[in-house]
Amino acid sequence: MLSIILCAITGAVVAQPKSRGTMRKMSVEQRVKKLHDLLNEQWEYTLRTSPELASIIGDKRYNAKLSDFSQAAIDKDLHQTQVFLDQFAAIDTTGFPEQEQLNRDLMVRDLRERLEAAKFKEWEMPVTQFRGLHIDTPQFVTSLSFSTVKDYEDYIARLKQLPRAFNETMIQMRNGMRDGLMPPRILLLQVAEQAEEIAKQKAEETPFAQPTNAFPKEFSEAERARLRAGVLAAISEQVLPAYLAFAKFVRDEYAPKGRTDIGIWSLPQGNERYAFAVRSQTTTNMTPGEIHQLGLREVARIEAEQLAIARQLGFSDLKTFKESLRKNPDLHAKSRQQILDEYRAYTDQMWKRLPEYFGRLPKAKLEILPVEAFREKTASTSYNQGTPDGSRPGHVFVNTYDYENQLTINNEDTAYHEGVPGHHMQISIAQEQTDLPAFRQQAFYTAYVEGWALYTERLGKEMGFYQNPYSNYGRLDDEMWRAARLVVDTGIHYKKWNREQVVQYLRDHSSQNEAYFQAETDRYIAWPGQALAYKVGQLTILRLREKARAELAAKFDIRGFHDEVLGGGALPLDVLEQRIDRWIARVKAQPTD
Repeated sequence: MLSIILCAITGAVVAQPKSRGTMRKMSVEQRVKKLHDLLNEQWEYTLRTSPELASIIGDKRYNAKLSDFSQAAIDKDLHQTQVFLDQFAAIDTTGFPEQEQLNRDLMVRDLRERLEAAKFKEWEMPVTQFRGLHIDTPQFVTSLSFSTVKDYEDYIARLKQLPRAFNETMIQMRNGMRDGLMPPRILLLQVAEQAEEIAKQKAEETPFAQPTNAFPKEFSEAERARLRAGVLAAISEQVLPAYLAFAKFVRDEYAPKGRTDIGIWSLPQGNERYAFAVRSQTTTNMTPGEIHQLGLREVARIEAEQLAIARQLGFSDLKTFKESLRKNPDLHAKSRQQILDEYRAYTDQMWKRLPEYFGRLPKAKLEILPVEAFREKTASTSYNQGTPDGSRPGHVFVNTYDYENQLTINNEDTAYHEGVPGHHMQISIAQEQTDLPAFRQQAFYTAYVEGWALYTERLGKEMGFYQNPYSNYGRLDDEMWRAARLVVDTGIHYKKWNREQVVQYLRDHSSQNEAYFQAETDRYIAWPGQALAYKVGQLTILRLREKARAELAAKFDIRGFHDEVLGGGALPLDVLEQRIDRWIARVKAQPTD
């Protein structure tokens, strides 16, 4: 998903929170209204100070702006976060309906976590090869809609602000150099290459020029010429020089100061930093040691299932089977188009079966597209959400780079994970629920979101898909990859593994190619804790499903379970468990037919 800078400045004067005593004198209805008003105020603040997010969800009021990443803006945002926290915490929720209580509690939880994170000053390490202004901004273009002349004029205005945004980013990077907050050098060399790749392009060849490839048919030729000239001039005169300066800074000043140890433990407050990342990403109280052991157990379990498939196909062991995969021409793509066609076919067959397993279906459309050339060497296949009103569909971006060396055995499970019933379905349903406040429609708890998507890969098997045993092996191979992440992420950041240890562990337990091992290892180095969320979330959803099945017996309905999991938007895993427990109690209380 696209990372968005949420630190920005507001000029609003915010009223002081009412005391608890004053709140108690208000009726439940008055206090609920107070909560709704405050939620709306906080959401408007979020959109105003994060204009990219506003654009992504189809709110065009701030389309001409980029986020303010100055230190003054960051400091004011932290102050405003504390003000909002005080206001929400002061609301007396006695007598509130269940969902209103949850709305308030989730907001308080989110605000407290943001303030707790501030002590680590992550904004002083704003770029890696995986995310940052240099790579998020060109990808952001695909999340914009261009239907009016003003859309293009706003876009030109936005492009002209990129030099300011890069300057603010470099200031924060220099602050990180001063404070000893540096990403690993091996990642920063890739950042320089990524920026240089864009900087050396002609204006019309850059991803920023994409909106000029096709204009709405009602635009006159003169209008098209004017807007095209405006976009290309902004790219030539503002964007490309900014990229060139940024690339030079990273290559000559920043990367040489990058840290040599890959683990987060080597940073100031390193162990505390990782413990926070683990808790934030998994929304559990599991320790890194517990997660490492869970990963080892899951790797062993999945390998036993993989071995059974290998033997079914005539192989005596996994090593021989894995070697045969790389040599089997039938399991490698013959073209980029073949990969896209397979994703579309798997998506189409899943759409037809969804009503058997879900009562609530997404209204939003889904498109399968290739990953853009500027990031395909380092990007994974991923999902970008559409707009809540459906005016822009969701996009699954499929990496077709180096297709000759790509195994096709993983295409089916990845199609389900990224599209339906995975990310597209879950995120679209959340956005379409008008009874949820906006901050919950757009919530992104990684363990829930990625845990659900991984859960749907296995659900596809339960629905009767993966008829080809190689595709079923590919499903297990991808599940193995998520289990191995539990081992290697904690290995890097908790057990102080070196990079070669990580790569070798992945070689030993996966069927992917060497380029994938290298890129994924760098991803785990760059984003501590994030890779833990997938398996922890999936196992939690599976455990809750089996709990519901055992307690409800004949009353258990898979459609009802799925609708309940998806019906509250993304949630922390502990909150999801409480929600499922209440659903189980309601179903139990229903009379038997």
